[in-house]
Order: sequence, then C-alpha cells, then structure tokens
Amino acid sequence: MSGADFEAELAEAKDTIPTIEGFTLVTCVAAQVRASYRKTDQKQVNVILQFPEGYPEEPVVSQLTSKTLAEKLLSGMVKMCDEEARSLVGQRQILPVMRFVRNFIISNPLCVCSEEIAAIKRDLIKENDKLKLKQDTSQVHMKIVQERYWMNLLVTVPDLYPTQQVSIEVAESNFPDLLKKFFVGQAVELARRCVQPPPKPKPKAPPFKPRPSLLEVCQFLVQDCVKRYPGENCPVCRERVMLRDPEAVAKDPKKRVERVYCGHLYHHGCLAKYLKTPPFKDGKFCPDCGKQIFHDKWKVSPELAEARWAAKQARQRELAEVADFLS
Repeated sequence: MSGADFEAELAEAKDTIPTIEGFTLVTCVAAQVRASYRKTDQKQVNVILQFPEGYPEEPVVSQLTSKTLAEKLLSGMVKMCDEEARSLVGQRQILPVMRFVRNFIISNPLCVCSEEIAAIKRDLIKENDKLKLKQDTSQVHMKIVQERYWMNLLVTVPDLYPTQQVSIEVAESNFPDLLKKFFVGQAVELARRCVQPPPKPKPKAPPFKPRPSLLEVCQFLVQDCVKRYPGENCPVCRERVMLRDPEAVAKDPKKRVERVYCGHLYHHGCLAKYLKTPPFKDGKFCPDCGKQIFHDKWKVSPELAEARWAAKQARQRELAEVADFLS
C-alpha cells in the first residue's frame, strides 16, 4: 500500500470509528491506532493496532487491554484478531479488526464471567456432569449428577453483571420437590447478597461493593446441594436419608425427606417420632450438630409436647390394663 493509500485508510478510520456505537477514538496516526470500546461498565476493552513495515501485505499487530475482562480471555481475543487481520492481507484492516472486537463482545455476553466459568469447569464439573454455555441467551446450562439423583440447572447472567445478580432455574430434576425449592430459594438469596447491601450493616464494616455471584451460586448448588444430600444419613436411624432409588420414596411415605433449620435431612417418620419422644426440656436438638430443631410442620412448644406424650402414655397404660383384664 502506498503512503497515500495508508493515509486514506487512517482518514477513513478517524472519521468512522467515532460513529461506531460504543467506540471512542483515542489516537489515529501512522504509529498506531488506539480506540476504546464500552458495552457496559464491565465489558470494556482498549484496542491498539500497530503497523509493520510491510503493511498491508503483512497483518496489523493487535493488542488488547482491559481493567475488567480476564487476561486469558484477552489473549484468546488477540489471537482471533490476528486471524482476522491475516484473512485481510493486502486490504484495509483497521475498521474490520475494530468491528470484530465489538461483535465478539456483543455476541459473547458470558465473556464478563470467563474466569468464573473456567473455575466451574475445573473445580465443580465431574465426569458424569455436563456443562454447556449458551451465548445467545447468556446462560450456563449444567446437569449435575450424584449417584442416581440429578438436576438440570439454568443460570442466566444479566447484561449488567456483576452489578446485577444471576437468576437460577431448575429445568428438570428427580430430587424431592422440598429440596428443589430449598436449593433454588437459597441460591437466589445468595445471589441477592452478592449485589445488595445488608439492611443493617455491621458497625465499622467497609463500604459494600457488589461482587460476582455466578461462581458462588454454582458452588452452593453443586457442592452443598446436589453432591451433598444423596449420601447423607438420617440423624435418627443412621440409614441413608435419600433412598438409592429415587422412585422408591413414593412407595413409603415414612421415607419422605424432611429438612430442618440446621440443614440436616431426616426421614419424615424418624423426625416425627423423635420430636414426639422425651426429653422435651428446652426443645429438641439435632443429634448431628446439636442445634435446636425448627420445622414448619412441628411448631409445638416443649410443654405441650410433653403433655401430649404423657397423655399418650396414660392411654397406652389404660389399654394395657384392659387387655390384661380380658386375658
């Protein structure tokens, strides 16, 4: 390209780049062209293009910097910019490379959480699990499996992430409905705490800053929920609280799962019997962790529970006396 042609391309870039939505032109001279692109506060990137001596018969050299996007992601983007430039050898390359960067950010909304996604793949997804990224809907699809129990999760990353929280949905699962509701409810609350300050902050606490919620939510759902509960034992009978066959629970109502406030699971029948058996002083406590048991289905005070138990024992003694008399 002659000097006049290069000057014409620089003039075109100087006129056009400021008109491309999201771009701000910083420098446009023979040494380099520099522009910044902003989609959101967290999706910002600086694009620096430098021209080798043989340009445009040699591809332009790209450099990307950002205060918000991960270095590994930027490194991958630079390689793609280089490929784009090589495909245009002998032609004008400035505007195509700039547009390529913009289109990549727009069409890959999950780029803002690339490090978290890498951590999820590395630390949470095991051999039988599946993870799929849906860039068109900005969603992370996961199928998490533990023995014969499984859960399909959809985690949506909003455009203003991480200042906005992720949303969570269970697409399909064979976990009991009680646990599905708990999993999602707690995950939503965890995500909310990542982006909203506490209503009553602690004295001397530092100013609240929103933090990314994707990895925290996925760690909770995978490690603390799906992977944890299928192998737990009932604190009363010490047998597996969730039967190995998920379908078998429907055949035995006493084996239904109940979750108490401390987080432990019980068989429905075991918990009912334990709560109705003395001692009752100061309430009932979890045999596993020692915390007091709270449950919506059993709200009886210790005094009333003891009175009911005493009445039941009296009736049983009366029946036993009648049986002895009749025999």
